[in-house]
Amino acid sequence: MQASNTIAGVFRPNDKAFGILYDVLMVVFGSLIVALSARIMFYLPFSPVPVTAQTFTVLVLGILLGSKRGAITMTAYLAEGYLGLPVFAGGVGPAVLIGPTGGYLVGFVAAAFLTGRLAESGWDRRFITTVAAMLIGDVILLTFGFVWLAILTNVKTAFIAGLIVFIPGDILKVALAGALLPTGWKMLERLNMKT
Repeated sequence: MQASNTIAGVFRPNDKAFGILYDVLMVVFGSLIVALSARIMFYLPFSPVPVTAQTFTVLVLGILLGSKRGAITMTAYLAEGYLGLPVFAGGVGPAVLIGPTGGYLVGFVAAAFLTGRLAESGWDRRFITTVAAMLIGDVILLTFGFVWLAILTNVKTAFIAGLIVFIPGDILKVALAGALLPTGWKMLERLNMKT
């Protein structure tokens, strides 16, 4: 699916059949990681949208997996939730997708695709560009969430309860990813892996 321009791509087998199997396993494993990160959650008293570890997970997976695998992983995650598997934070089934968190969930696909595309262009190899890629992905994700929440409530509520409240935590997540992801590439270079 992608060459060695992402960290997951470095490990992808060259054999076509094994490459496809690898891609499928990455998508399944990635969607499981997103589901597990939904379990790390808490609600603030004034927001219908929980604070979760999903933003960090979605953006990092996009960078690690690349644009196609990242977007397919998030689409698989949404399909699992739609079918009633208990993968969403704070709810089960299709109703979650039209509830207050629906915009953020749909935004997962776009954010993973975009951060993956930036990683494929080498943005995940230095701290500054990794932070920039994560910030761009985060803005996309928050925009989807904000717009949908504003449709369900109003702009003021969406701004306070669905946007501003998440910015401090997202800044910490972006900084953490900015430190970790380029380190992964340095480790691969030390191991003489193809990069």
